[in-house]
Amino acid sequence: MSGGPRGSCVNFLLPTMLAASHKIAGNHLSQVLGTKTFVVRWLHRTAICRSTIGIQDDDYQYLQRSKIPTMHFQKSLLRLPIPDLDKTCTRYLRSQKAILKPEEYSATELAVSQFKEGPGLELHAQLKLNDKANKHTSYISGPWFDMYLRDRVPVVLNYNPFLAFHPEERPGYSDPIIRATNILISSIRFMQTLRDSILEPVIYHLNPAKSDTQQFRNIIRWLPSSMASYGAYLFKAFPLDMSQFGNLFNSTRIPEIGKDRLKCDPQARHMLFMKNGHFYVFDLFDRDGNILSPDHIHACVSYIAKDQTPPPKHSIAILSSENRDTWAACHEELVVAGNEAALNAIDTAAFNVVFDCEEVNLDPEKMYRTFLYGNGKNRWFDKSFSLILTADGQVALNFEHAWGDGVAVMSYFNEVVKDVTEKSNIHPGSIPANIDASQFVRRLEFNLTPDLEAAIDKAVQAYEANTNALGVNVLESKVFGKNMCKKHKVSPDAIMQLGFQTAYYLQNGETVATYESCSTAAFKHGRTETIRPATLETTAFSKAASQLQPPSNADLKKLILECSKVHGNLTKEAAMGQGFDRHLFGLRKFAEAQGTQMPGIFTDPAYAKINHNILSTSTLPSTAISFGGFAPVVQDGFGVGYQIQDDRLGIVLSSYPPHRDGAGFIECAEKAYNIIHEALSKA
Repeated sequence: MSGGPRGSCVNFLLPTMLAASHKIAGNHLSQVLGTKTFVVRWLHRTAICRSTIGIQDDDYQYLQRSKIPTMHFQKSLLRLPIPDLDKTCTRYLRSQKAILKPEEYSATELAVSQFKEGPGLELHAQLKLNDKANKHTSYISGPWFDMYLRDRVPVVLNYNPFLAFHPEERPGYSDPIIRATNILISSIRFMQTLRDSILEPVIYHLNPAKSDTQQFRNIIRWLPSSMASYGAYLFKAFPLDMSQFGNLFNSTRIPEIGKDRLKCDPQARHMLFMKNGHFYVFDLFDRDGNILSPDHIHACVSYIAKDQTPPPKHSIAILSSENRDTWAACHEELVVAGNEAALNAIDTAAFNVVFDCEEVNLDPEKMYRTFLYGNGKNRWFDKSFSLILTADGQVALNFEHAWGDGVAVMSYFNEVVKDVTEKSNIHPGSIPANIDASQFVRRLEFNLTPDLEAAIDKAVQAYEANTNALGVNVLESKVFGKNMCKKHKVSPDAIMQLGFQTAYYLQNGETVATYESCSTAAFKHGRTETIRPATLETTAFSKAASQLQPPSNADLKKLILECSKVHGNLTKEAAMGQGFDRHLFGLRKFAEAQGTQMPGIFTDPAYAKINHNILSTSTLPSTAISFGGFAPVVQDGFGVGYQIQDDRLGIVLSSYPPHRDGAGFIECAEKAYNIIHEALSKA
């Protein structure tokens, strides 16, 4: 699948699903629970028959102790719906109309008509039957994992995104050793809490005053898992799918010819560090399964950070940046050469912490390049996630995308940031344990054949060529933010997306395929759906804004309001699993499996065009994140990472010059947001 998910994070726009999801939940509730009275009576009957199992109080071992078990809602989550075929076709055509020429659209309209009246009916029926036979999952989960794992392109630049932590403002705490140790301890506390099922389930609270309360938790924890989600829906609280959390720790993508696989060993007890192209491991737990003391971990981290072993002439780390089949062949050769145990230590480690020798000095472009790819000889891009620390103590999370999307990553990120801020275990002046850390830390050694050394040299050359081709541009603007959007009753996300559409039109005079990722985590094994921000309405505004004599601010504001309304509807549809992209993807997979002639809708050039996403966009709206980014999904595209906060907005843009002019796009984006601000504030 061209374009689409490569490098994109997940845009959590769950507030937009509220009315629709509450209606769906209500239908299920009437069948399963009946009324809230039923729940209350059932609780009274069963509460006296159950006893609370206490957990030994140890604030260091656990991040939190949720009254509701971590996976309490999984069995009863709503299933991801398969949209009606007619609605999918209608939505598809409307999106295509915004980017196609009239003659192209006519051909596509015919192909869609033939599809929905012919082969589409049979494919849709097969998809529904298969979904009915696999009620434990969603119709998209299997094919989506397969799509990621079969793609042979390198994960770096094509899939792995990054999320940057805010700079540490407390004096002394930005020291890389102190910061790494504190984040590591909080991370392992998170992992331990997750594994012991006392991590708070991820829930979107429509009305926090009523549901984000102890009363809610006291009620819901007594409901059996088969009913728990329905009970939450009564409070207008929406649990999110947490099936991907299992691959967050002790997990790695393993390269294999044709299709990779995910490997996870939750019994593993060790941590992975990297420095100067070397790999280090040490245990995090004692023989009883308790997290080792902060000063012990501090000593091990300090030992690694201060190790002056020169970089190896050939670091196998660079191989994880290669084409997947090339890497798979090298991986097999590494195993044959006697490196299986060392590779297993890397693969099963909790996660990876990288000490990078570069100082970034809060320079946005330098941070972007360091965190997105950096020194390929000192990265392991296949790890579920890596924390990268610069020499001046800046930190970011770089994660491999096949195993999951943003729910698990964001939950981990937010909780760890909060814990480090409130409960740092290591401080300036803290003294590491008086131990010989060399007895606990092991540096991994590798036996390399001449062929492997040659493959590493070739990988270095390819890596440098690919990463040097990437252009990075940044826009930070205080022209407006969420507060102004709320004042004028427009969606902040819609306005950000309108700015991208207008900027591209100002620069290139046309509207192109645009991808915005949206989570469908409100459903069992939901992944993502695509919002298509390029609409007839955004094109109308872009054309008006680009005129030498543009319409009045009042007329432009009317267009903006219409754009916001349409974008809100598209977002609601996507969050509710009612977009068209995943449905068509599933139908195409069934058509491919039949091995017969592909339906015309999929061979139509317009299908390739809408999936060649010139603008690939994503945001993760969390105050814990400084910024994030990813590379373009196509050579002639832009990767648009963005945030909008109360009084400012920001874009980190990637491109591949000379295919695209990133600086020119940023200039046009700034102009676009000024036009939007003018229209809203002066109409």
